[in-house]
Amino acid sequence: MKFFLIPILMLVSKIAMSQIMLPAYQGVVAKIPTVAVMSCPGLATVTDVDGNVYNTVLIGTQCWMASNLRVTKYNNGTLIPLDNSGGSTGDESTETWTARTSGARTVYAHNATNLATYGFLYNWYAATDTREICPAGWHVPSNAEWTTLTTFLGGLTVAGGKMKSTGTTYWNSPNTGATNLSGFSSLPGGVRFKGANGAFSNIRGFARFGSTSTTSTAAYFYQLDFDDINVTQGTCGTSCGHSVRCLKD
Repeated sequence: MKFFLIPILMLVSKIAMSQIMLPAYQGVVAKIPTVAVMSCPGLATVTDVDGNVYNTVLIGTQCWMASNLRVTKYNNGTLIPLDNSGGSTGDESTETWTARTSGARTVYAHNATNLATYGFLYNWYAATDTREICPAGWHVPSNAEWTTLTTFLGGLTVAGGKMKSTGTTYWNSPNTGATNLSGFSSLPGGVRFKGANGAFSNIRGFARFGSTSTTSTAAYFYQLDFDDINVTQGTCGTSCGHSVRCLKD
């Protein structure tokens, strides 16, 4: 009889152990991303007119660039004017950024290192110019298209964390809730204002992306902050400089 008891006792022991381990296992499962990160089918990269190459990411049904635009020309080869006025703060008396009523680009603090990491900041006029700043077959997104993205990621109150690149190499600490589950990999390139005499502001503090949509006086943007997981929709004058992410047509 004792020979039959040993296997039975071993089986009971295994069942008990599996019940003890189940909560830990469930915790691991709960951490598995619910959004699979993948490049766009058949289109792992896209190249702009300057030859800059960008990775792509498929989020829901949308195909996005996975880094900020850094093109210097419109698609017909015409140069997008570079505004390097105003000194490193952008708001010195020599600044010409706020008076612009046509397309322009600028580099945060006029520092080439910022360009390499965060791309150019473009005003609304450049973003909507018919010569197009995005590669052929791509465009600067509208409000409705940003809403499609944030809705897929759970809404404005949580989408930011899923869109932010992780860590504090490029973001200010604590980079709250950054998981980058979407693969959007946003980087905080800051802004160049219109209403503050062309001042640069908040590099490493927030990522602010331009939109083609406007009110009667300003252009909409979408912002992700270092200390929150939400996405904020706001407006800024059409001369404000924002990072650009292109979306496939």
